[in-house]
Amino acid sequence: MIFAAGRGTRLGALGESTPKALLEVGGRTMLERAVAAVAAAGAKRVVVNVHHHAGLIERFVEEHDFGVEVTLSPEPERPLETGGGLLHARGLFRAGESILMHNVDVLTDFPLADLVARQEAGAALATLAVQERDTARQLLFDETGLFGREDRRDGSRREVRPPRGAVRALAFSGIHAGSPALPGLVTERGVFGIVDVYLRLAGEGRVIAPWVPERGRWLEIGNLERLEAARALLGRGRPA
Repeated sequence: MIFAAGRGTRLGALGESTPKALLEVGGRTMLERAVAAVAAAGAKRVVVNVHHHAGLIERFVEEHDFGVEVTLSPEPERPLETGGGLLHARGLFRAGESILMHNVDVLTDFPLADLVARQEAGAALATLAVQERDTARQLLFDETGLFGREDRRDGSRREVRPPRGAVRALAFSGIHAGSPALPGLVTERGVFGIVDVYLRLAGEGRVIAPWVPERGRWLEIGNLERLEAARALLGRGRPA
């Protein structure tokens, strides 16, 4: 699943006129890059949630061959964020198959097939691609898995269970793989993030595991400064 319903408010006027999914970096839209990334990891069907400029994305999907099946999950009233988007799209997933999730504003060449393999080989309900990266918001992991979150902007820290053993603070990359059972365990409703779901499930005893890729580049284009940095590295591309 590719999360592409956000309004792109941090991109200012550019975000108002163009959905993040259709912004180009290095001659390819972010949607094309995200679909290629999950397809390379083995995905045969890709679900894309849409809200902001949904019609533009729908037209783009109709006019392009991605090499895999691309299905849209419209959120017409409001964007439901990652957790709400997953719940809303639950009927579009193939039964019994793992779910690889990827934010559309993330650009990476992480070996995502390794992430899926780690998820399917272990006992975790979900496996999160994380990094040792300096960021204000970090997830807290111990020897078992996820147990908390901290936000340096306001000094808040939330622990859903006592930690066991060594603790690591890691940055979430916006890419994660979940068990086929994951959507059925989402009890939240309305607009909510998937990390809140993971924290609740971790507090209930479910294992949410970290995966730190050994190689690969990670970029995020959520604001104008980061978009320009990505374009400086990979090329500007045509106007979307």
